[in-house]
Amino acid sequence: QVHLIESGGGSVQPGTSLRLSCAASGLTFNWYAGAWFRQTPGKEREFVAAVSRNAVIKDYGDSVQGRFTISRDDAKNTMYIEMDNLKPEDTAVYRCALSHTTGISQNADDYHYWGQGTQVTVSS
Repeated sequence: QVHLIESGGGSVQPGTSLRLSCAASGLTFNWYAGAWFRQTPGKEREFVAAVSRNAVIKDYGDSVQGRFTISRDDAKNTMYIEMDNLKPEDTAVYRCALSHTTGISQNADDYHYWGQGTQVTVSS
């Protein structure tokens, strides 16, 4: 049974940093591309970042480009997102996802396994 467990969320002030983790089990992690999405009530799910199987290819949403960094540690079956210079508009539930695709995708429909999410709140 596949499980993705996010951790690292919390309430922080604008301008600070957080690192989210996504621990995977029940599958061969290095066979999968990974991504982070976020969602707030009343808004569509938003692509945040994606990383390919071998971590060579990375992609970011326009709103986080230059502030967020996605990474993975296949030895630990874990994916990360380092979020710097956080803004109130980054407030959301962040979910990680894994995909069978050989490349990476910004389309949530291309991802097969999802975590439950972790809340990030940025407020002064």
